[in-house]
Amino acid sequence: MMNEEKIELFSKEIGFIQDPTIQKFVEKALTVVPDYFFSIPASSTGKFHPSYALGEGGLVRHTKAAVRIANELLRLEMYGCYTQEEKDLMIAALILHDTYKLGLNHSRYTVTEHPIIAAEQIESNKELDGIITEKQRKFICQGIITHMGQWTQDYRSHKEVLEKPKTKYQKFVHQCDYLASRKCLEFNFDV
Repeated sequence: MMNEEKIELFSKEIGFIQDPTIQKFVEKALTVVPDYFFSIPASSTGKFHPSYALGEGGLVRHTKAAVRIANELLRLEMYGCYTQEEKDLMIAALILHDTYKLGLNHSRYTVTEHPIIAAEQIESNKELDGIITEKQRKFICQGIITHMGQWTQDYRSHKEVLEKPKTKYQKFVHQCDYLASRKCLEFNFDV
């Protein structure tokens, strides 16, 4: 898939971001993440995501659903506590949250540490330098690194490997990801 196609695939979601520099950052980030992100299912076993998130391109559909949920919630008066910049950065974190789901080496199954890997890659990639402020970049990475919420243990070793969300921003990102992963919630992509 060409870089332009990767960006076009998320054009609607990037359009929810008001700040053009944050939009540019997300566009550039989508061009440097692993190609597998654009084709794999959201769940390698099918256990933990609804049917729309399974099969070819399922992770992209899951990501789109999480971003759409965020956008809909952020339109509500009760979420007026966030500035436009915070809203933009939370949406950016959601677009990028699962980009390294199979790790750096394209594992067969979800890598428990994928939030850490994604945040580290987005934080350290030189191609992403100078687009947004370091504070904004750190905000996005903190949303990514804690997006798993209460699921912080490696499922094989049962050791704590991830951190739980602490800030209201991290909790919001987790909430949107969580809702997009519920089997009981189907999503209409045509509206």
